[in-house]
Amino acid sequence: MEVPILLPKIFNYPFTYTYNPKKIKKLNQGDLVIVPFGKSKEIGVVWDKIIKTGKKIKLKPVEKKITNVKLNMKLIKFINWFSIYNLVPKGMILKMCLGNLKNFEKINKKLLVDNKHKPIQYHLNFEQKIALKKLKSTGDKFNVSVLIGITGSGKTLVYFERIKKLIKENKQALILIPEIFLTTQFQNRFKLFFGYEPAIWHSKISLNKKKNIWHSVAENKTKIVLGARSSLFLPFKNLGLIVVDEEHDSSYKQEESVIYNARDMAISRASIENIPIHLVTSVPSVETYNNIQNKKYNVTKLKKRYENFPLPKTKVVNLNIKKLNKNSISTETIEVVREYLKQENQILFFLNRRGYSPFLICKNCGVRQVCPNCSIYLTYHKLSNKIICHHCGYKNNTKKNCKNINTLCDFSMYGPGVEKVFEELQKIFPEKNIKIFSSDYLIKKKYSESLINQASEKKIDILVGTQMISKGFNFPKLNCIVVVDADFSGKGYDLRATEKNIQLYNQLSGRAGRFSKDSIIIYQTINPDHQVLKDILENNPEKFLANELMIRKENNLPPYSRLISLIISSASKENSYQGAIEIKKKIEKLNNLQILGPVDSPIFKRKKKYRTRLLVRSESRYMCQKQLSRVLENLKISSKIKLTVDVDPINFT
Repeated sequence: MEVPILLPKIFNYPFTYTYNPKKIKKLNQGDLVIVPFGKSKEIGVVWDKIIKTGKKIKLKPVEKKITNVKLNMKLIKFINWFSIYNLVPKGMILKMCLGNLKNFEKINKKLLVDNKHKPIQYHLNFEQKIALKKLKSTGDKFNVSVLIGITGSGKTLVYFERIKKLIKENKQALILIPEIFLTTQFQNRFKLFFGYEPAIWHSKISLNKKKNIWHSVAENKTKIVLGARSSLFLPFKNLGLIVVDEEHDSSYKQEESVIYNARDMAISRASIENIPIHLVTSVPSVETYNNIQNKKYNVTKLKKRYENFPLPKTKVVNLNIKKLNKNSISTETIEVVREYLKQENQILFFLNRRGYSPFLICKNCGVRQVCPNCSIYLTYHKLSNKIICHHCGYKNNTKKNCKNINTLCDFSMYGPGVEKVFEELQKIFPEKNIKIFSSDYLIKKKYSESLINQASEKKIDILVGTQMISKGFNFPKLNCIVVVDADFSGKGYDLRATEKNIQLYNQLSGRAGRFSKDSIIIYQTINPDHQVLKDILENNPEKFLANELMIRKENNLPPYSRLISLIISSASKENSYQGAIEIKKKIEKLNNLQILGPVDSPIFKRKKKYRTRLLVRSESRYMCQKQLSRVLENLKISSKIKLTVDVDPINFT
């Protein structure tokens, strides 16, 4: 008998194999099998239909059926939909779901240990009870509900209570979070509430843990998964609810390999599973806000902090007036910080620039340290004494022969990074315990967990952090935040720059004063009259979102249109640009599409490849992917160029 088998490889169709019903019991859609592929063996899944090629090919037999586990029809339907929407081969999506054959070898039957203990009984306040009642009233069928609450209002407790009821009904829940660094604190809060640890799923966990979680989820033994984007592809047996925490966060967009927005795909999976999904945020994305306004999404709000603690006071320090004396921190800011330190408060200095300095320029010949692989400047990291590219990972020392004099370049450093701010603070507050909180320092799990625990227990006086510290962390004694360089620019290539700034600074301010009536956030800026800063200080996100929607509508931008980016890359500038022109000619024949470009990408060279962009625009109600995919699949692209497709792009670098 013939059977279609989809393999976790870069194919958009299943291969046809044969099997003998006398040796292998009947194969059904979703069954996992081992098949020969080339000279090796591969894991595969019985798919929905055989694709006829019209060619005479000798079919190979299925070698073995994997028992006790299979993909259900809904997950297969989700993979098919995902492939169509994001213009990604089905096999690549299946790979995110299955991994490879090693994931099914020597399965450790000892599944996750719960380490149960008595959970703490939390009592919801009146506002939280109303929000929970609204979420429950939406039922157990597909619907999208948005839980909007100011930072510190206890949104997590509300959806934890919602999940608790589902678990009693033997259902499963998936909680998506934007950053894996959030899992430590979140895991602790979860454990206190439920009395056991959730299954944690992200790219950094070990293969053995992945095996155990995958099979435990497939058998409905694991009830709750706390995960990053990839957890969306787990084979849940009885999924009852998906929660997308910090739904507005741009980290939900995967920019490499398979490109997709996990928030949007979570909504699609909830629709296919016919279950509710909750989007949780303090300031919703423009798309989510638009769907609320159009009554597509339900909404419930928490307007007060959990114990009625006030939001932080705000103070703007105009760096055009205040002299910094070669430092990044003004005297006025230092005076405020000293007062908060005297009261044994914790301080956060926020700067969204890693390393020590983002620009190195020779005093004599004016040469700048530029990445040889990418068209961007290299950042100096004092910790490693290296200049590093944050796009391709290139590293080198700072030595360079000067063009003007017979010696090495003498570099001046311009613009502070977190390491420079850290160094300045050590001189200003030598007696204080100061730590850097950025991805460069949190790579090692043990160090990151230790740092988060120390910060939570107020064993660290001053934190110097990048954007990741704005996302969901809860430090009880943090009552003063200093934004070292409040920059509101979008660098000209991000249509969501304003939206992201509003969300970032709203989240950041929410880290302060969670358990205090006296907290403050200081904005040091050279743009004190910038409209974005005025919007932040006014603290009226709905007014901003309504205005942003109006601007988007006037300019025919999402959500009033659909955008698809096509990035054509090559080792040659000419091949990149010429390839883009040829692809544009093919696409221009399609109806109802506007093709913009080709133009050079703002980061024109990346990882030794020159990049040219096309932008496809269509009406928002018109899903042009099917039409576009037929053209792209039949393109005869030169082996010298690579085509990358980004549906619903969030930036244009």
